[in-house]
Amino acid sequence: MKDNHSFINRMKLRELRRILKKINALAPSMSRLSDEELAAKTQEFRMRLQEGESLDSLTVEAFAVMREADKRILGMFPFDVQVLGGLALHQGHIAEMKTGEGKTLTATLPLYLNALLGKGAMLVTTNEYLARRDAEEMGQVYRFMGLTVGVGVFEEGEEVSTEDKRAVYDADITYTTSTALGFDYLAENLAADKKDKFLRPFHYVIVDEADAVLLDSAQTPLIISGSPRVPSNLYDVSNQFVLTLQKEEEYHLNQEEKVVYLTEKGSRYAEEFFDIEDLYEERYFELNRHINLALRAQHLYQKDVDYVVMGDEVQLLDNRTGRILGGTRLQSGIHQAIETKEGVKKTKDSRSMASVTYQSLFNMFPRLAGMTGTGKLAEDELISTYRVSVVVIPTNTPIQRIDYPDKVYVTLPEKLYATLAYVKELHEKGQPVLLISGTVDIAEIYSRMLLREGIPHSVLTAKNTAKEALIIKEAGRKGTVTVATSLAGRGTDIKLGEGVAELGGLAVIGTERMPNSRIDWQLRGRAGRQGDPGLSQFFVSLEDELLIQHGGKWVNQYFEKHNHAERTNYGQPLKSRRYQRIIRLAQAKSEDKAMSARESTVRFDESLRVQRNKIYALRDELIYEDTLLGTQIDRIFEEAIDDYLHQHPQRTLEAFRRYILENYSYQPQHFSDHQLSDPQGLKDYLWKLYQEELQKKQQALKTDQQFSEFLRLSVLRAIDTCWIEQVDNLQQLKSFVVMRQIGQRDSITEYYRESLLSYEQMSMDVKHLIVRNIMLSSVDGNSTDGYSIYFV
Repeated sequence: MKDNHSFINRMKLRELRRILKKINALAPSMSRLSDEELAAKTQEFRMRLQEGESLDSLTVEAFAVMREADKRILGMFPFDVQVLGGLALHQGHIAEMKTGEGKTLTATLPLYLNALLGKGAMLVTTNEYLARRDAEEMGQVYRFMGLTVGVGVFEEGEEVSTEDKRAVYDADITYTTSTALGFDYLAENLAADKKDKFLRPFHYVIVDEADAVLLDSAQTPLIISGSPRVPSNLYDVSNQFVLTLQKEEEYHLNQEEKVVYLTEKGSRYAEEFFDIEDLYEERYFELNRHINLALRAQHLYQKDVDYVVMGDEVQLLDNRTGRILGGTRLQSGIHQAIETKEGVKKTKDSRSMASVTYQSLFNMFPRLAGMTGTGKLAEDELISTYRVSVVVIPTNTPIQRIDYPDKVYVTLPEKLYATLAYVKELHEKGQPVLLISGTVDIAEIYSRMLLREGIPHSVLTAKNTAKEALIIKEAGRKGTVTVATSLAGRGTDIKLGEGVAELGGLAVIGTERMPNSRIDWQLRGRAGRQGDPGLSQFFVSLEDELLIQHGGKWVNQYFEKHNHAERTNYGQPLKSRRYQRIIRLAQAKSEDKAMSARESTVRFDESLRVQRNKIYALRDELIYEDTLLGTQIDRIFEEAIDDYLHQHPQRTLEAFRRYILENYSYQPQHFSDHQLSDPQGLKDYLWKLYQEELQKKQQALKTDQQFSEFLRLSVLRAIDTCWIEQVDNLQQLKSFVVMRQIGQRDSITEYYRESLLSYEQMSMDVKHLIVRNIMLSSVDGNSTDGYSIYFV
């Protein structure tokens, strides 16, 4: 398989080199153009596209033009390998380019070419600092060539209008982050009017750090929350109950699978504790839900690993980078359950109003490409999820870095002291060291040990992206020691200081193997950029999270037996090759698990994606098209009336009056008992109420256009209210359908079945709500000053 991949890669490169040859041949003629002639090429290309030329037929000339513009404006003439990378990006591949090979400059070529169509070209990166930095640095050359540039990230607290957003996405080239783009897409589809819409159809996107965005970040969907639920008083009592449970007897916990639930004995105890007959009866659904939330909060979420308590607030942590995930909250009540556990003030439990996964978001682009240092390792998954293959671009100069085999120790203390001794040895001769840990806690332990040894150093746990980029930039200076978490300063080059190459270049020291080998290779790639010397060395212990979770029984048993300082080989690395093999296997298991989690996210989202596309298309039709709704509204009323009569075959006078009061009219209604048994008579009666109300509204609104707008808003309001409820229901369902695996049922099948039923129910609820919105709304104002519509 590996040989097959490398053969295909060689064939792709051969094809790209043929195009490169033609681009190189144009370099002399481009260099002879004046600045005005060079900039005028943009207009010429656009005219040719309008006359029917294809984008591909312009590739050679456009790349040659942009390459010359890069040289003149930025002072950088893209190398051949950067042109190859740009061609791969234009053709819709992921370009694997090693750290320091100049991905930012590479992207200017395909972004320029694809922006010529006037449909927009985007570069999506991992953090706001990089989006701003790249837009600022590269923006000069685009503007010189007559293109506009937008930046989709704004300062915290900055007032951003719809016009501002529209300007960002209407620009020829837009730099933004994956999170900003995702939330903008969701916000766009909550807008109720043309004037509040700001996105145009997606066209071409390059995803920087593609594996991190398209795979690692894609396990969690983006969710917009709002419209708080009625506060529940069950959090505290459920938390108290859970604290009295005895493990194994009354609840089952599987940390690896992240599953916790009551045993049969635990359920019986719950019924006793809450003085109820059957915990699984429908009327006790909310209590059951809150007990499960309390169990998960107590046993699956760890303080200072998954979240921190700051002031009177629970803040989520990205435990691998140490970043506080500002503004991010857990859904479906789990955040409130953790707040209860920690005894802090409970925030409002909000509904999920809109949700999208990165898989759905990026698959909306007709043309998707990406750049990363380590794409080939995940090519199969990238092809199956996004239909994009990976092209490995050769480095401009051969890699000089030495990657040493891992040093494996039994215990964590042995590993810590061995790592420290190695850092001291390198530091004494002035070689710069980048010490990278998997978690914030470990980074802080190393920092304390270095302080004790009197070694000055910087610590980066990725809390400030602008500052971290500057520190990472300086990490190649003589005598510098930098302690960082794995993602800190990603996207920033480390240039070697004076005299450092002679000392062996930058030394990258990994304090543990990461959950996947791609991250390890990203870390190694920090050293040895553009032919610089450098080294990488990983230190591993059998106590590392990776080996505890995925090392298997044998490793755990060996550790238990040798976990003491009396061993003859204490402090010495384990020599046998099988430990290297075990690390590789553990990493493979960890990668498989992460891949399964992503597959599960995609499969769960499939049902929501289909429903979301239908609803968003329907909303756009209502917003953009002058649809005459009159006949459709008649049909909706007819269906709603039929559904009511079908659902309520046994009607009482009181219940029917109440139905009319809640859905049709606040006026007292007069009809007798015997009329209730005549469905057609009731249907005619409700139809008459509808016709009368419609006439009143038409008279109040005067023009057909105003009346049509009223109907449109009534329908849109109904769709939005029911859709928000549906999104929230599906988020809740996803959390709890997993529990059905205990009953040997497939959770995905169960989820699809339930979500389809709830979608059908939602469709009917929309019709009933349209009836209420039309019948019970009030219209104020006049044709001169405008109208206000108040819905119940």
